[in-house]
Amino acid sequence: MTIRPAEVSDAEALAPLHVQVWDEAYTGLMPQRVLDDRQARPMQEKVERWRERIAWPHGATWVADDDGGLVGFVSIGRGRDGSGDLEVMALYVRRAHYGTGLGHRLLDTAIGDRPAYLWVLDGNARAIGFYERHGFAFDGQVEEEPEGLHRRMVRG
Repeated sequence: MTIRPAEVSDAEALAPLHVQVWDEAYTGLMPQRVLDDRQARPMQEKVERWRERIAWPHGATWVADDDGGLVGFVSIGRGRDGSGDLEVMALYVRRAHYGTGLGHRLLDTAIGDRPAYLWVLDGNARAIGFYERHGFAFDGQVEEEPEGLHRRMVRG
């Protein structure tokens, strides 16, 4: 398994991977219509969004690549809240890789021991426990999104 910086050419594989890992992680945790809507959007639109994210000068994305293709990714960047703080914007691995340490390796590659924040879907016990093991804690901020309630976690 190799973890490496994403390249713009990875967008073609990242777009369907992102849809699949959302289905694996969130089925039963958020309204099914949200997942169905993501599936229904044109794949080329998703590929273009990934190309933009990879090229964004204020962030970085790493991918986990095994010999069969991409199996996970992490994206970080200057926080969308306008603070300039480091935000973990996305961290996903295929369900087949849950419990293998791959998520830990991706997070460590992306942020090491630096302070950061992220948003987690309320009720996502697997993700909450993962981030708590990495020193993140809830700070009381919440946002209601179509997917459900998001809770902010920070690590100082």
